Amino acid sequence: MNLTDLVNPHILSQPVYEPGRPIEDVARELGLDPTGIIKMASNENPLGTSPKALAAMRKALDGAALYPDGGCIALREKLAARHGISPDQIVVGNGSNELLEMLGHVFLRPGDEVVMGAPAFIVYKLVTRLFGATPVEVPLRDHVHDLQAMAAAVTERTKMVFLPSPNNPTGTFNESEEMLGWVKGLPEHVVVVIDEAYVEYLEKEPDWSEVIATGRALVVLRTFSKIFGLAALRVGYGRMNAEIAALLQRSRQPFNVNAIAQAGALGALGDQEWVTSCRQSNAAGLQQLENGLSKLEIPFVPSVGNFVLAEVGDARGVFANLQGVGVIVRPVGVYGLPQWIRITVGNETQNERLLTELQRASIDQASR
Repeated sequence: MNLTDLVNPHILSQPVYEPGRPIEDVARELGLDPTGIIKMASNENPLGTSPKALAAMRKALDGAALYPDGGCIALREKLAARHGISPDQIVVGNGSNELLEMLGHVFLRPGDEVVMGAPAFIVYKLVTRLFGATPVEVPLRDHVHDLQAMAAAVTERTKMVFLPSPNNPTGTFNESEEMLGWVKGLPEHVVVVIDEAYVEYLEKEPDWSEVIATGRALVVLRTFSKIFGLAALRVGYGRMNAEIAALLQRSRQPFNVNAIAQAGALGALGDQEWVTSCRQSNAAGLQQLENGLSKLEIPFVPSVGNFVLAEVGDARGVFANLQGVGVIVRPVGVYGLPQWIRITVGNETQNERLLTELQRASIDQASR
């Protein structure tokens, strides 16, 4: 018996997500000192984690022998108060990725279509295929989601639409009023998913409370992995009407968010000064990178996130050259951008090193 004969057929063609390379792996492979490697590939917070979150996690370790709060009650209550909604309108996941999978469990089946931009976060396509649905990709216009074209791609078979703003990997965003009007204009049979993983880097965040209150099938996702600096813990959450939340709770694994992660998220929510500091630091770092790329005459997409997309020609070659000197970035050929790399905003020293090594790597590629 061949094992593949027992497997759901669509699994055999399911792509595997490839994350940015860990520092330890690069150090081991290339014989480098890990303390001399900087990782600017996965849009992590270069300032780390808030002191209040760290203190809360250390305290939570005392209860490591006990199961976590399976309903994330305290965290949902704090998030609900933050957004002015009821706790039964909040669902917490093991990262916002788990919430994407919950949405697939609840809503997607073979024959359904899911509309998304291209390029956009690749997990939208992975989740769509995982449940046998069909991804319908709509090209971006000037690196920004084309909402008119996305609306035109919706048919009676469309079950879900994904809109990330700011978008990964381009770093662009759609204006709040445009998004609000777009959501209200979509057919009622479409579940709209707004991914706000990077929204805290904006000076002004969209307000979805009115649309959610109407009962619209809208899910707004956020994560603690980016500006809150809790990527290792995997905590994300979604806001939605209570009916959708109850459905997603049915698909959730018991104890899906561990106690340390819940404590860290609660601590991070109580440290607005840290978030503000990270936003300001990111704005300065983003400006530093974009100014540096301009001086190097490397085209880039102006970004509002904590990363910038740069066109370097032979992206795989530049990536390899940078990695060889201990600077990890992200080639984005998987997004249909074989000439581009995505660079996470680091601290001032990291940004300067990246720009110096990028100039050398580009010269090296050009000389070949």
